[in-house]
Amino acid sequence: MEIRVEALAGADAGIVLLGLDRPAAKNALGRQLLAEFRQALAGFRADPAVRIVLAHSLVSGVFCAGADLKERAEMSPEEAAAFVQGLRDAFTELEDLPMPVIAALEGAAFGGGLELALAADLRVAGSAAKLGLVETSLAIIPGAGGTQRLPRLIGAARAKELIFTARRLDAEAAGRLGIVDRVVPAGEALAAALELAREILPNGPVALRMAKRAVDRGMDLDRDAALAWERECYAQVLPTRDRLEGLAAFREKRKPHYRGE
Repeated sequence: MEIRVEALAGADAGIVLLGLDRPAAKNALGRQLLAEFRQALAGFRADPAVRIVLAHSLVSGVFCAGADLKERAEMSPEEAAAFVQGLRDAFTELEDLPMPVIAALEGAAFGGGLELALAADLRVAGSAAKLGLVETSLAIIPGAGGTQRLPRLIGAARAKELIFTARRLDAEAAGRLGIVDRVVPAGEALAAALELAREILPNGPVALRMAKRAVDRGMDLDRDAALAWERECYAQVLPTRDRLEGLAAFREKRKPHYRGE
């Protein structure tokens, strides 16, 4: 197994850890890892108990080194194109998960590894992390969403500079550019990401999903269309029991108990 899924329990029930575990290849994205990754995502989408997904590495010193170039070298151009399409689809599936997704980065996140992280909603990096879309140094381009997600995150000109130069950034520089949302001491990214997940967890599950949907699609619409889309998303929370529970808890000065319904 190259993907490890762990559902937390007790007060953390609803948080699921998605662990990359391919130590011999520094979590390089090969056929088996990709298949297991997509299978895990399908499981998350189908399970209403999953409220937050936290992607991280179980391999010390690396988040994901990118595509498995040894495996890629044995592919025909047609096979390589099909595999990259699979990566592109997988990261879109990650981005399109209805619940919040947080990536905890330690060590290297290059090429496809950074593209994976860019598909998360939020990114927390340990101070020793190194990040970059380095594909042009290999005479290719970021092909699993990097040319689209990075400009949307930090602007076209900055993204072009990083992609054109194949520059490798440290965590502090990535934080200043907005590629990662939080930088914490080395080795503490997972703990900090869990802390963030625990801050999100008490909130209404349906509301979180609708808020994510409203932001993600609204970013690609003009203002009036985006406001209409927000109205549609808001309409999805109005009939929920959780909304009534939130009002009751406020009135009774107690913590709400949301059930995602």
